[in-house]
Amino acid sequence: MTILEAGERTRPGTVGVSTPRADGTGKVTGEFAFSSDLHAEGMLCGATVRSPYPHARIVSVDATEALAMAGVRCVLTHADIPGLNRFGLETRDQPVLAEDVARYVGEPVAVIAADNPEAARRAAEAVVVEYEELEPLTDPELALASGGVVAHRAIRRGEPDPVADVVVRGSYQVGMQDQAFLGPESCLALPTVLSDGAGGIELYCSTQWLHIDQAQLADVLDLPAERVRLTLSGVGGAFGGREDLSVQAHACLLALRTGRPIKMVYQREESFSGHVHRHPAWMEYEHGATRDGRLVYVRARILLDGGAYASTSQAVTGNAGCFAAGPYEVPNVHVDSYSVYTNNPPCGAMRGFGAVQACFGYESQMDKLAAELELDPVEFRARNAVRTGSAMATGQRIDGPAPVAELLRRVEAMPLPEGRTGLPGGTGNSTRGEGVRRGVGYGVSVKNICKSLGYDDYGTARVRLAVVGGEPVAEVHTAAAEVGQGLVTVQAQIARTELAIDRVVVVPADTDVGDAGTSSASRQTWVSGGAVRDACVAVRERLFELASAAFGSPVSELRLDGGEVRCERSGARASVAELLGGSELDETRVFRHRQTFPLDPETGQGDGHVAFAFAAHRAVVDVDVELGLVRVVEIACAEDVGRAMNPVAVEGQMHGGIAQGLGLALMEELQVADGHIRNPSFTDYLIPTTVDMPPVRLDILELPRDDSPYGLTGVGEPALLSCPAAVVAAIRDACGATLDRIPVRPEMITAGQTP
Repeated sequence: MTILEAGERTRPGTVGVSTPRADGTGKVTGEFAFSSDLHAEGMLCGATVRSPYPHARIVSVDATEALAMAGVRCVLTHADIPGLNRFGLETRDQPVLAEDVARYVGEPVAVIAADNPEAARRAAEAVVVEYEELEPLTDPELALASGGVVAHRAIRRGEPDPVADVVVRGSYQVGMQDQAFLGPESCLALPTVLSDGAGGIELYCSTQWLHIDQAQLADVLDLPAERVRLTLSGVGGAFGGREDLSVQAHACLLALRTGRPIKMVYQREESFSGHVHRHPAWMEYEHGATRDGRLVYVRARILLDGGAYASTSQAVTGNAGCFAAGPYEVPNVHVDSYSVYTNNPPCGAMRGFGAVQACFGYESQMDKLAAELELDPVEFRARNAVRTGSAMATGQRIDGPAPVAELLRRVEAMPLPEGRTGLPGGTGNSTRGEGVRRGVGYGVSVKNICKSLGYDDYGTARVRLAVVGGEPVAEVHTAAAEVGQGLVTVQAQIARTELAIDRVVVVPADTDVGDAGTSSASRQTWVSGGAVRDACVAVRERLFELASAAFGSPVSELRLDGGEVRCERSGARASVAELLGGSELDETRVFRHRQTFPLDPETGQGDGHVAFAFAAHRAVVDVDVELGLVRVVEIACAEDVGRAMNPVAVEGQMHGGIAQGLGLALMEELQVADGHIRNPSFTDYLIPTTVDMPPVRLDILELPRDDSPYGLTGVGEPALLSCPAAVVAAIRDACGATLDRIPVRPEMITAGQTP
């Protein structure tokens, strides 16, 4: 039985109704507590000693001077770690504290606890580390040639040597982008004594996956997992950069050593070294088509720089390969994607997860091929677009909605902006606009939703229904990380929908409840939302059993609404409070999506993914071809969301994705030279501000799926994926330059080619 009747779709705070974010007001007013705001009585502050070299042997570590400083409580090195000195999401290859070799600039070598942040930082500077510099390997091509491969994904479909009427080739590059979250890494670790007298640790942190942190920390600390309790604190942005451990292990080690609470907060420059970044990519593409504009084949070689450690490079490499052909019907596909170890900063998860880099490559090729065929770029894309029933490059058939052509037509049909409201370069009056040209460009994309390739992906939720102050109150408890996507609000919407009550409390996420998986892969609303729904349904069924016994009516005749249960046939009714009396109903459920399978290691064929998400973009730009400056006039985006659980939040996700895509297209890049990040600050690492963001047109298409809760599709990533490609296509349209690298630099426009 379901209560998603027509009348329920408009009840405030329920599924499908725009609902204010539960944390929105606090974040706007500054009252919301982030992890960096935490405090505990008697707490000490931690600091980290980091390697200044991209590759160096650690000869010795001398903490004598640091330990003699006032207020310094301890200095720890790898020798002080009680358990495993390794962590990692896919491969535990990264030291918590470097042992004999440092492999990237900023790698932690020692950690310090002191009475205050200033004392801790001064002590970190006083630790004397003797290094023997080694030759760094920073060129990914050399790393590949020398066998330093993290992962390789081969996709082989169709004929090995197909022939086409028209062939275009291109080489493309994507720079290293940072997640640029506003809240730096921070946490508070408290040593605890449990009821049996044994010691443990309680950690309050900002993360994307509580239980994977718990598992890794338990091994590092040599403690049973049940003695390592984690609670999610306010997260100041994530976008993939908080999937890996950063401050967590260091703070816990210091807390256990000192017996005091430890707070750690990174400075901004340190944050750029303290988390992974988007993999920079080098891509070689070849497309073949018939004279009438049908794709015949795609060949691609994608090389990703994974940096010093594996992180999620294996999965990112797989994604880049799986989606290297894009959302197009291509009978013959030959793709090799690689990631390699270098002595550059580690790279890992970031919104889009390999599909962003590939999208810039294949969409640049589609424009080039359309021009060669003298076809309209939208028409050419639509002619080759996948649809329901089409096979992806991996051979998997799309069994859900695939409105690629429709999304393209929708953005194409939107009115184009008229007139000029400003010049590229702002108000500097460096030009009167003599060299300004307007351009329009398009992009469309595809990415998987949820974990893939046979991973046991699930979410757990506990729902308790009780009477508080005479009113029914539902309590929802999951370990799902709210990282700004509005998940807490969605969980409350689901509970209000399924239990038809107004008062819902979402308990802070912690490891006291079962695993909810990671807040990435656009999966949490699908997986943890599905668990919340199932737990609510179980609670409702038990409530109906109580009402059935009280009314003498079958459950099939009962309906829950407005805090009471009614029998539709007899008219009998009773409030939830009356039915519960002094008791409560408590149910825990685990939700799993349909099974996926590993791909064939030789051919990359198989049903590896749960679902696919699609979005299309149109960008309008003004380009000063003489100065190389760009002003984005407007970006339009159409996206199929399945079911808009919270429409206003969906719009927010789309705006955010567009902002990050615009940043990657035009300004965001970590400049790495010889392993050193040259711009580790928000002064020099540029991100779009409100001045840079153009007006945005959105078209939210709802084509419900039949295999997901409420028919939804993940919405966190698609609005980013093809935004960079569309922006660059528009710049090309305006100035005619090749532009085979992002972010686009002014000299690339004025010279008409990449530097």
